[in-house]
Amino acid sequence: MEEVELKKATLAGGCFWCTEAVFQRLNGVEKVVSGFTGGAIKNPAYREIITGRTGHAEAIEVEFDPEKISFEELLLVFFATHDPTTLNKQQNDVGTQYRSGIFYHDDDQKLKAEEVINLLGAEKMFKDPIVTEVSEASAFYIAEEEHQDFYNQHRQQPYCQFIIDPKITKLKKLFSDKLK
Repeated sequence: MEEVELKKATLAGGCFWCTEAVFQRLNGVEKVVSGFTGGAIKNPAYREIITGRTGHAEAIEVEFDPEKISFEELLLVFFATHDPTTLNKQQNDVGTQYRSGIFYHDDDQKLKAEEVINLLGAEKMFKDPIVTEVSEASAFYIAEEEHQDFYNQHRQQPYCQFIIDPKITKLKKLFSDKLK
């Protein structure tokens, strides 16, 4: 049996704990790593990112099997599980590090991202315009170990219960056919 070549997607939807928890549950997603991208300094630490001065976004890097889930399907989940209409803000998290962004790895991903954004805008899926950044993927820096698999290890924390649990509930409701 021939092995499928995994593809990579880099997405920023506010707090990476939230986006990681959502994408880990999708069939066809083989790996999700929390980290930082789109900024000015090399090897930033979380304590630097949260100041908002490095230019990085909290993001996830997703390795996925395109035969099980397409890039477009990943984007539909992405847009359904965060607010792409607020600039540099997701719920209580405020700053450029919490911006909405798609960091494409090739021209096809760029085109698909633009198509999905245009479609959602044309369909008036959101009350306000989508402000999601679409930029070429640059260096991705893996966040410290305590930020990896955060939701699964800390479900009892209030942040997980009040911010992430509703996203997981929405995921199960809207995309039950895409779950592991």
